[in-house]
Formats: sequence, structure tokens, C-alpha cells
Amino acid sequence: MKRVLLYMFMSLIFASCSKDEDPIQNPDPIPVDPVDPVDPPEEEDFVLQPEDTRTYMVDASATEETVAFFYRLKNLSRTNFIVGQQDAFNAFYGNNAGDSDIKKLTGSDPGLLGSDFMFITDKNNNGQPDNWFYQQEQQIIADAVDSYNKGMVNHFTWHLREPYEGDHFYTVEMTDFQKANAFKSILPGGANHEHYKQKLQKIAEVVKNLKGSDGKLIPIIFRPFHEFDGGWFWWGAPYSTAQEFKTLWQFTVDFLKDELNVHNILYAYAPDNSYSTATTYLQRYPGDEYVDILGMDNYGDFLPGDASKLSAANAKLKMISELAKDKVKIAAMTETGLFIPDSSLPLNFYSENLYNVLTDNDVQIGFVMFWQNSENVYTVPVPGLEGEEDFLKFVQKEEPLLLHEMPNMYNLPN
Repeated sequence: MKRVLLYMFMSLIFASCSKDEDPIQNPDPIPVDPVDPVDPPEEEDFVLQPEDTRTYMVDASATEETVAFFYRLKNLSRTNFIVGQQDAFNAFYGNNAGDSDIKKLTGSDPGLLGSDFMFITDKNNNGQPDNWFYQQEQQIIADAVDSYNKGMVNHFTWHLREPYEGDHFYTVEMTDFQKANAFKSILPGGANHEHYKQKLQKIAEVVKNLKGSDGKLIPIIFRPFHEFDGGWFWWGAPYSTAQEFKTLWQFTVDFLKDELNVHNILYAYAPDNSYSTATTYLQRYPGDEYVDILGMDNYGDFLPGDASKLSAANAKLKMISELAKDKVKIAAMTETGLFIPDSSLPLNFYSENLYNVLTDNDVQIGFVMFWQNSENVYTVPVPGLEGEEDFLKFVQKEEPLLLHEMPNMYNLPN
């Protein structure tokens, strides 16, 4: 019960971060042959080859499964994108636990599971079996293992609490001193740098022990400091210079892979939606050797009332898609959704508005992640809710992939 109540609370504060028929419960997914991204349509564009993949990755010592993961996701993005949801196995509309809400509607789990290191690195997590935060850690680990065993992709966000009191990550809840100093204090040489290293050591401990039923380390996407262009998080642009941001990002990656020997991570760089040009998008970019995935969170451009923003959203994704082509990285829509019923749902929101943003003008992304559902708010409908038929139209299109349509993401072709 505590878990359900807390997820209800957290889902509210994270939100930027035919009804007349009795629906069939847990329908069988529509049979679709798995998409094989190994042999995309012939064209002049650069095509990543298995033997060259490490050349373009952050971690030259990445595990074989992580290399395959990068290769598969990159090549898949040329024709398709994976559909995922944050906390799909533990946050449900109406607290109706069981299957993921996407599976309740479509018959298939999402292709990507979003998780968070927040509870794992919380100051109250004492590692004891009777500790609530440690219990959440164990549940998150179990979900990540389960999703990998099913063939899904694992994506981790990190709502890291400020380093002074360890209570908040939203600046509206912090003191002026904390806002002005939190980020700077965890830089190398800063007052809280050792504190930050301890948090990274906890992440490393968890990630290095994530193993599937095949005995292999589970590759994950790690998206630190997300939405850094805004001021709502203490790692946002108002609280550090571009060089300070780059320095901390570079330290984070180097410490994890070189000092702590974590070799099953792809690193995702993901601001919010304020950047519309490559120049502004790259202002805080730490360098190609520190980023695997070029992402963007975008909620605001989908709010009803100004259709021109949809074109703007597509143009922003196109910009990221082109950067990913040039740099041989993977582009992604790392968070999105409308929070229903807090916002009205436009007609054909999923099958036209969102779909067109994700596909028009030859946008190529590896995945899109909806934020989590909660007791009274949803970004993905379940049977009987407004938008259910439209969401089904969306996932039945050629490009979006749920779990039952995905190729094996963790092996390289022979």
C-alpha cells in the first residue's frame, strides 16, 4: 500500500518531468513478424556494421551484449522505434495492478521499461531487508531483470536529490543557497564531491550485478541530469555554466566506466524541448566520446491549443535525428505524453499528432517513452478510457514496436 501511495504522489510531482463496449481483457497481440533491423532498405545513408560498432560508442570495453544493444538500436531506428513507458510494471491507472497498462490494452508489454535510480541512491536506503527504500531497490532490480528476460530495453532516469540535506530535487523546494551551490558542490574538488562519488558507487554496485536468466550482464540506458535546459531541477542550466555541466558529465562517465568498471551502460543526453537548433542543443554537450544517445523530453509542444507546436516538435526531433546520423549516435524521444484527464485529449492525438511528430520528414529515433500512469492520471489509456482506440491505431502502424514485434536486441548478427 505504501508503494502504491508513493507512486501516486511521485507521478503527480514528476508530471512536467468504444467506451460503451465491454473491452476484452488481456487481448492477444495482433500477430506481427518481428522486425529485423539487420537488413534495412538499400540507400546511400551510412549503415553501421557490427565490426565497427565499438568505434562509435562511449565505452570501448562494453560487454558484447551492450555492443549488440547499440548496434541493434541504431539500425532499428532507421525504420522503426520502440514504444516504452516509465515504471510500466508498478504504476497503473486506477491502481489496477497486474499486467502493464500497455499490455492491458494491446495484449503486448511495451518494448522499453523506464526505471529510476532515485530510491536506490536515497539517503534513507540502509540496505536492510525491512527498509522501505531498500525494498524498492529490490523491486526495481527485479523488474529490470524481468524486462530483459522478456527481450525488452531497460532505461534508467535519475532524480538525484540535492547533496546538502538529501531531501529534494525540485528547486522550488530548495533554499536559495542550495539552488546556487548544489551542482557546483559535486564537481571535482567541490564540498560534496565525495558524496556524489558515493552515489555513483551505489549505482555501479546495482548495475554491475544486473544479470539476466542467461547469466549475462544486462545492458541499460542511463539518462543523468535530464531536462537540464530548464530551471526546475537543481542540475538545470541556471545553476551551472556550460563548462561545469560538461565537466561533471565527463567525470560521471569516466568514473563509472574507468574507475568502477561498469561496462553495460549506454549514456543518454536529454534536455527538455527548449532547443530548436543544433547549436543551442549542443551548448552543454560533453562530446561524442561521452554520449551514446541524443534525446529530448517534450511535453509542452503537445499541449492542445496551438497546432503549430507540433510542427516545431517534429523539427526539433529532425534536428536531433540529423545529429545522430552525423555522429553515428541514436536519437530518441526520451519522455513525452499528455496527462489525461488533467489535459484534454485532442482527437487522434496518438495516431496523428504524436505519430506525425515522430515520423514526418524522415525522423529516425530508436524509442519513445511515455511517462508513467497513476491512480487518476494516464499517458497511455487502458480499456474503457478515452483514447484507447486511437492508441491502438498508433501502435498498429508500421514504425512503432511493442515487445511482441521486437528483434533480439542483445546479439550481433553473424
